[in-house]
Amino acid sequence: MIRPLWVIKLIRGARMQSEGSSSGKKTAVVIGALGVIGRYIVERLEAEGGWQVVGLSRRQGQDRPGVRYLSVDLLDVDATNAALAQLTDTSHVFYAAFQASAGAASGYASNVAANRDMLINSVSAIDRVAGGLQRVVLVTGTKYYGTHLGPYRTPSRESDPRHLPPNYYFDQIDWLTAFQQGKGWDWTELRPQTLCGFAPGTPMSIVPVIAVYAAICKELGLPLRFPGKLGAWRSIYQVTDSAHFADAALWAATEPRCANQAYNITNGDYFRWCNVWPRFAEVFEMPWAEPQTISLTAQMADKAPLWESMVKKYGLQPYSFEQVVAWPFGDYVFGSDWDVMSNVTKSRQHGFEAVVDTEEMFVRLLEQFRAQRIVP
Repeated sequence: MIRPLWVIKLIRGARMQSEGSSSGKKTAVVIGALGVIGRYIVERLEAEGGWQVVGLSRRQGQDRPGVRYLSVDLLDVDATNAALAQLTDTSHVFYAAFQASAGAASGYASNVAANRDMLINSVSAIDRVAGGLQRVVLVTGTKYYGTHLGPYRTPSRESDPRHLPPNYYFDQIDWLTAFQQGKGWDWTELRPQTLCGFAPGTPMSIVPVIAVYAAICKELGLPLRFPGKLGAWRSIYQVTDSAHFADAALWAATEPRCANQAYNITNGDYFRWCNVWPRFAEVFEMPWAEPQTISLTAQMADKAPLWESMVKKYGLQPYSFEQVVAWPFGDYVFGSDWDVMSNVTKSRQHGFEAVVDTEEMFVRLLEQFRAQRIVP
């Protein structure tokens, strides 16, 4: 008897839930576990309970009950196979690893070989040893639609056509789709936009850019000016709260309807920098002024000594200037002088209905950065 696709998915979902409950805790491997996506997924799974978590990254994380870390270079095939051979109990993979290329952040999507090969090496190694693997959640992003190239069709939908390559997201999902054929597990692709969280050493969060830029301006007695293009000041934009995204990742890993589907994941609202910028100044108790377009990468090139003195003066956490912020990412985000909008209807229809008030999220995170002594 040939069953309809929706029946197959329901059966598969029931099997996933049954296997998870019969074996006790599920085992998640989070690849890129110390980044601005991965570390939030680790914390979300830890808070959820019922999960054993293994975090993979180039750096070594701190083990704790229910969470252990493996340091591995995913571009080294032999080392990856050896390190991941022990992951026989893996039920779910969350792939959030990323390797930036030199130059402007807008060009990162062209770094195809490294980002494709890290996915291939890690997922292939786990697939060989984990007979109970159920789902691979792949994190890509809205560069899939060409948000980094210039104006594009908005709000973007998951079914929109691709732009002209290169774009390593295309290579990743094409390989994963082909590799999964005939196997007992499935995949889900998630496409966030401009993550908002904190993970020292990662270049892909805008909040530390805003926080450190504001702190330096205040230290120098300057008002807080929007540093990007004038067109970006009033264009529509969107972001994704890292904690919100972690909720979405858990949903994507366990919802039967997410099998072999792609979803846009953002906060679910839109904003303009001109409307939220004054609130940033309020958080830092400083005046703001009209935009002044600069290159943050160039203007901050000599500010490391100033930051080191501020760390001592205000008793901040001892992160180096390079660890706490990546200015090319700020130039990329603040240089997008076109509307950046994703349609999240599909994820809502399939069960992920959570939303985040972006303006309040920015205030909360910036205040948290101050309270945690990341910035003064």
